[in-house]
Amino acid sequence: MALLVHVLACAFGLGSWVAINGLWVELPLIVNTLPEGWELPSYLTVIIQLANVGPLLVTLMHKLCPGRLNERFVIYFILSIGIVSCVLLAFFWEKTTVVAGAPHSTAFFIITFFLSLVDCTSSVTFLPFMMQLPAKYITTFFIGEGLSGFIPGVIALAQGVGIAKCVNSSKTHGNDTEWSMQTQYMSPNFSTQVFFFFLAAMMCVSMAAFSALNRLPRTYELSTENLVQDTAASVSSGLDNPGADTDGGAKKSSAAESRRLPAAQQHSMYQLIFIYCLVVWVNSSTNGVLPSVQTYSCIPYGNLAYHLSAALSSVANPVACTIAMFFQNRSLVFLGLLTLLGTGFGGYNMAMAAMSPCPLLIGSAVGEAVIVLSWLFFTGTLSYVKVMVGVILRDHSHSALVWCGAAAQIGSLVGSLTMFPLVNIYHLFTSGDFCNTQCPS
Repeated sequence: MALLVHVLACAFGLGSWVAINGLWVELPLIVNTLPEGWELPSYLTVIIQLANVGPLLVTLMHKLCPGRLNERFVIYFILSIGIVSCVLLAFFWEKTTVVAGAPHSTAFFIITFFLSLVDCTSSVTFLPFMMQLPAKYITTFFIGEGLSGFIPGVIALAQGVGIAKCVNSSKTHGNDTEWSMQTQYMSPNFSTQVFFFFLAAMMCVSMAAFSALNRLPRTYELSTENLVQDTAASVSSGLDNPGADTDGGAKKSSAAESRRLPAAQQHSMYQLIFIYCLVVWVNSSTNGVLPSVQTYSCIPYGNLAYHLSAALSSVANPVACTIAMFFQNRSLVFLGLLTLLGTGFGGYNMAMAAMSPCPLLIGSAVGEAVIVLSWLFFTGTLSYVKVMVGVILRDHSHSALVWCGAAAQIGSLVGSLTMFPLVNIYHLFTSGDFCNTQCPS
C-alpha cells in the first residue's frame, strides 16, 4: 500500500505545473506560426501574472469563510479545466482574430489564461490536500511537481522543435527572376497538436491519481511533522510562479509557527531586508524580465539554440531545486554571490537580446553553445537561491514566509509589466530573419 500511495502522490504532483511548463518549452515552434512572433513570450508573462487571481480568491475564501471551501471539489474543478484547456489548445492554438486592424492569437491567449489559472491555483490547493498524508508522501508529491517541468522538457527535446535551414527561393516578375534565401523550418518528430494532447494526458493522469488518493482507506493520521523541503519545492514550481510562495506559508502555518530558530540563528532587520530584496530581484528576473526577451536573445543563433535553451532551462529548474534539498547553504554571503553570478548570466542574455538580430558570435557554434549555457546557468543558479531563501524564511516564522510570497509576487509582476511596453510598444528589441539578416563581420 505504501508504494502505491507514493506512485499516486507523484502522479498527482505532475498536474501542478505541467501545462505552463509545456507551453514554454513548445514556444520555439509556436513563435514561428503565431502573428505575435518574437513578442509572444512577453504576452505570456503578463497573462500568467493575471492568473494569480485564482490563488488570491482561494486565499480570500480561507480567510473570510474558514472551513467553507471544499478543497476536493476545487481540485477536481481545476484539473477538469486543465484537461479541457489542453484539448482546446490542440485544436485552436493557431486560430487568430483581427483586433485593432491586426491579427492576434486571441484563442491561444484565452486558453493560456485558463491553463495559468489552473497551475497557479494548484499551488494553494494541492499541498493542503497532501498534508492529510504522512510527510514521506509529501516529499514524493514534490518529486512529481519537479517532474512536471522535467518531463515536458525531455519530450520537447525528443520532438526536435523548430530546427531551421536556409533554402533558395525564386519569384518571377515578368521576364525577371528574383532569387532570395528563405527560412524553412524542418518538421518536428511530432506536431504541436500531439504535444498538447500529451499535456492533456498528463493532466488526466494527475486527476486519476487524485481520485485514487481520495478512495484510499483513511488509515493515516494527519501529518504534524516539520517538513524541510515543502517550502523549497513550492517556491520552485512551474514558471516559478510566486503564488506558490505565498500559499506555502499558509499551508505550513502550524508547523512554522510552532518552531523558532535559536537566537544565534535569528536574522537582523538589515539581513531580512537583504533577503527580501533578493526575493524581489530574483523573481523579477526569472519570472518577468528575462523570459520576455528569450526569443530575442536566442533565435538569432537559430531555432535550435532557442529550443535547447527553453527545454534545458525547464530541466535545470527541478534539478537545481533537488540539489538545494540535499545540499543546503544558508550563508547570505554565498547566496548574494550566487545571485550576482546568476544576474551576470542574465545580463549576458539581456545584452544579446538588446543586440538582436546581430548578437555576439552569431553564426558560430560557439555563440550557440554560450547562449544555451548562459540560459541554463541563469535558471539553475537563481532557482537555487529562491529555494534557499524560502527555506531560511520558513524557519524564521510563518509571517516571514508570507511576506516572502508577497515580495515574490511584487517582483514577478513588476518585471512582467516593465518589459511588456518595452517589447510591444516601444519596440526596443528587434526581431530578424535567420537567413536574411545581414550582420557586420
